[in-house]
Amino acid sequence: MRRWNGWGDEATVVELPAHGEAFLAGLVGPGQVLADASLEHVLAQVPASRLQAHPLISFSAEDRVRHARGQSLPDWLAMRSGDFGVFPDGVAYPESAAQIAELLAWASQQNLIVIPYGGGTSVAGHINPQAGDKPVLTLSLERMVKLVDIDHASLIATFEPGANGPQVESQLRAQGYTLGHFPQSWELSTLGGWVASRSSGQQSLRYGRIEQLFAGGKVETFAGTLDIPTFPASAGGPDLREILMGSEGRFGIISEVKVRITRLAEQESFYAVFLPNWQQALEAIRNLAQARVPLSMLRLSNAIETKTQLALAGHPQQIAWLEKYLALRGTRDGKCMLTFGVTGSRTQNAASLKQAKKLLKGFGGIFTGTLLGKKWAENRFRFPYLRHGLWAAGYAVDTLETATDWSNVDSLLNKLENSLRNGLAEEGEQVHVFTHLSHVYNQGSSIYTTYVFRPGSSYAEAMARWQKLKHNACQTIVENRGTISHQHGVGRDHAPYLAVEKGELGMAALKSLAGHFDPEQRLAPGVLLQD
Repeated sequence: MRRWNGWGDEATVVELPAHGEAFLAGLVGPGQVLADASLEHVLAQVPASRLQAHPLISFSAEDRVRHARGQSLPDWLAMRSGDFGVFPDGVAYPESAAQIAELLAWASQQNLIVIPYGGGTSVAGHINPQAGDKPVLTLSLERMVKLVDIDHASLIATFEPGANGPQVESQLRAQGYTLGHFPQSWELSTLGGWVASRSSGQQSLRYGRIEQLFAGGKVETFAGTLDIPTFPASAGGPDLREILMGSEGRFGIISEVKVRITRLAEQESFYAVFLPNWQQALEAIRNLAQARVPLSMLRLSNAIETKTQLALAGHPQQIAWLEKYLALRGTRDGKCMLTFGVTGSRTQNAASLKQAKKLLKGFGGIFTGTLLGKKWAENRFRFPYLRHGLWAAGYAVDTLETATDWSNVDSLLNKLENSLRNGLAEEGEQVHVFTHLSHVYNQGSSIYTTYVFRPGSSYAEAMARWQKLKHNACQTIVENRGTISHQHGVGRDHAPYLAVEKGELGMAALKSLAGHFDPEQRLAPGVLLQD
């Protein structure tokens, strides 16, 4: 059963180790535990629906609660406090493209707002209903999960849009294929959502971001159905796929997705390497990327994240032996952990590993084999669950991300971390901040930063602290050559900062597209574009 007030499956619990709690207490102070609301308390707040009856729509109070919020920290605070704000008036469950089109036509007749809903994993405020005169219909795609067709010669798979990561992979792997798209939200997020938000998977170094995987499909809009055919390449004017990717539900609802798939690899392994300091580590990962060493993933943790990961690992004796071994090899404080993957045939992987080892050795890299790599692979979708363990111990945690050119990575990373680390100084509060680079390109890299802070004595105080930290960080990003989002999308939380990146003329073009496909602004108003 999926949690109604947090991340993932109720059966999965990731607790904060006792020594991890002591580690955080020493950095930001003892935890401050806030009381959680019960589901019964929240259900009692759900008002009567303003919608007329429709066979595809549920008016259940619990359905409306479960579709009212995403997974951002403000959403977390709303769910935990029980102060949800606005609930959708109903949740629709279409099972075909024709039913999506039917619901859009009905929404126009009934003068409704429509919010597309995939896996509900948004961390940028994409799916939250807003107060207003018009009733709100959330349109869930959870019943549209089938693999419709595979073109085996062209390696193109056609899916319904609501398939989540496990559903996509299980259906493909049964026929010897993979999509290879593994965002951290993989267990819950959906194929249609990946396209709409321009998602990036953890192994995009091999398989590509969703831009490289998305081949075509169909979108139901208030102006009709947009059918995007598949081509290996085209010079036939602007690429309509680019209009859809990153549109975040503003232009239409994706009803079919065609993706480029890959035959399953013969072998896959993940390795961990420790480098003596950040500057050498940064040079190492840049050289790996620009040498185009055929790896499937690269993730470089800075010194603070490396220390935090080892402190929270939950195996203190094993970590102590690791620390002793690294110290004997001359790598102590300031070390940075680099995790990388090789995926392909045994011959390819052996050559890739040899090339990577040779390059990293030149930067002082110390290899520790596959043990830590295996641990990363086993737990890579469990990190979001740690928010529950931290919250139970009295700490709030959030993440934000950006991307920039290599010449600016170090500068932007430092400015971003400092904006967060000093963000609550006026309140006398410490913020624990750490960062990794997880998606690298010839040109530059993503920057993914996590910050932990005490929520204060009330939910209102926790929200005020988050708003201050988030605004300072976003302002720092856009004023220092960073994109407002590399992988989480814009939503409502990042919409105020988008104009810095797109410019006045670019924003006008996006608004024109929204007006063309949705002239009455019924689809996800306030998302991507501030209305």
